[in-house]
Amino acid sequence: MAAETGSDKGNVLVTGGAGYIGSHACKALAAAGYTPVTYDNLVTGWQDAVRFGPFERGDLLDRARLDAVFAQYRPAAVMHFAALSQVGEAMAQPGLYWANNVTGSLNLIEAAVAAGCDRFVFSSTCATYGEHDNVVLDEDTSQQPLNAYGASKRAIEDILRDFEAAHGLQSVIFRYFNVAGADPEAEVGEFHRPETHLVPLMLDAIDGKRDALTVFGTDYDTPDGTCIRDYVHVCDLVDAHVLGLNWLQDGKGSRVFNLGTGSGFSVMEVIEQSRAVTNREVPYAIGPRRAGDCTKLVSGSVRAEQELGWSPQRSSMSTMIADAWRWHQSGHYDR
Repeated sequence: MAAETGSDKGNVLVTGGAGYIGSHACKALAAAGYTPVTYDNLVTGWQDAVRFGPFERGDLLDRARLDAVFAQYRPAAVMHFAALSQVGEAMAQPGLYWANNVTGSLNLIEAAVAAGCDRFVFSSTCATYGEHDNVVLDEDTSQQPLNAYGASKRAIEDILRDFEAAHGLQSVIFRYFNVAGADPEAEVGEFHRPETHLVPLMLDAIDGKRDALTVFGTDYDTPDGTCIRDYVHVCDLVDAHVLGLNWLQDGKGSRVFNLGTGSGFSVMEVIEQSRAVTNREVPYAIGPRRAGDCTKLVSGSVRAEQELGWSPQRSSMSTMIADAWRWHQSGHYDR
């Protein structure tokens, strides 16, 4: 079948394009002149979120389905978001994570190489670094993941390097911590079932959709006693992915980039910003520390800023919450 292309720059296969970050990436790709082709099994994604290009339902463990999609669309590149990503689940069911994330990604990489698609943008994670408390991570920080989620992502990074050596596959790898916010035009947004992320949990609590938010520990060595985490606006994040794709299209070769603010926000700062943005109180309760929680986890992005020209324009906490709140008022998906 002939390739379906609706842009000058060609097709990009977006795995996980029906998910939170993937759907925003599809919008950014379409705005940049690419045609995003979503490949998703809808286990955690939503077909309603696929609004900017074709949708192909399929699983990464189904190599024949992958081959058929590559043959139909002949993508110029792959942007790979699809993964299981819950740390607690990864610790309880490591086999699930190694099978889904690693075996699925290997199928995808092999299918791409077989189809002659040699550009690959990979959404990795700062969880590959493990526990580096109270330092600003960069791309040279040692990688010592603590669970099957981080370990599976690091393994995929290793696979990409091996496939570059053997087959010339060029990749850009992005590592980051927490993602927040939503499309400012509220066409797509963050919608998980069940929800596990701080900002949407907090907005649900404000709205009375769930009980009070639990703050796990207030005795950390931070200005307000609560943990500090790095947050990047989802639109800034996917802008970096498009810049990474352009980097590969320009023949600049494989590269790893961290994406972060370098400072982060405490849990109480997030709550205070939510109160200011929504003009509503945030119901919360104080709970004990959670095992394994670090005091401060943040990442720098000097390399991305200097080499990609990336600038996180929307990654202030007030903007992230305002955009998330706008989506939260009416945004939802149905399967």
